[in-house]
Amino acid sequence: MQQKIEPTADPRADAAGWQARVDLAAAHRIAVAHGFHEGIFNHLTLTVPGKSDRYYQIPFGLHWSEVTASCFMEVSIATGKVLVGEGEVEQSCYCIHAPVHRRLPHAKAVFHTHMPFASALTRLEDPKLKPIGQTEVGMSRVTGYDMDYTGPAFDPDEGDRLADLFGDKTVLFMGNHGVATIGTSVAEAYDRLYYTERAAQVQIYAMWTGQKLRELSPAVVDATMKGFSGQKFKHGRACDYHFAALKRMLDRTEPDYKE
Repeated sequence: MQQKIEPTADPRADAAGWQARVDLAAAHRIAVAHGFHEGIFNHLTLTVPGKSDRYYQIPFGLHWSEVTASCFMEVSIATGKVLVGEGEVEQSCYCIHAPVHRRLPHAKAVFHTHMPFASALTRLEDPKLKPIGQTEVGMSRVTGYDMDYTGPAFDPDEGDRLADLFGDKTVLFMGNHGVATIGTSVAEAYDRLYYTERAAQVQIYAMWTGQKLRELSPAVVDATMKGFSGQKFKHGRACDYHFAALKRMLDRTEPDYKE
């Protein structure tokens, strides 16, 4: 039986869904500003609030600089079919993201990019982030590593494999490929993306000097992570403050992302 596309209602009528769309559109635009995008490829997806059977995805062929809140399709996690909206579902997006959304309930947001510095590390024999500074320490403890690139993701089995590799981590270095981050929100997944790239950039700069890297002791690493986990803020987590600041910057230059 052919799956039917549901009637497209005004997405603004659902306050939670519209805010999710706005945040996801902002993430695409901000990723362009940060140089995280790669042509019309890579994918930032988010499960539809209140619906465990579908996620938001942009139509294939849309540049991230063009993304708006109203452009997202709702795609079935089970079948990859468009349930709401119009456009083509890019196969590798579905094959990577749908299984991760399905297998990891906390992975509301799944972001995959080929951002240059982190992707460069995935090409090395030893791709691991080293505990050589504060940012690197923070990211090294939440990052897992895939050492077995198997080719383009054209089968959902690849997404299942990646879901297993995440384990209790929220960042995955995909060997000879790129990076994926997961989060309970757009803000969390983007924060992970941003600081992963910053950590990779600084590590590569340090490696370029040709000098031996000075790694911090396990005791200092533990103390640093304890300090990070002990931070408390009045209005959410640090990632929420960070993403709100990034959206304020976007509001001044590209407010049409909210349309």
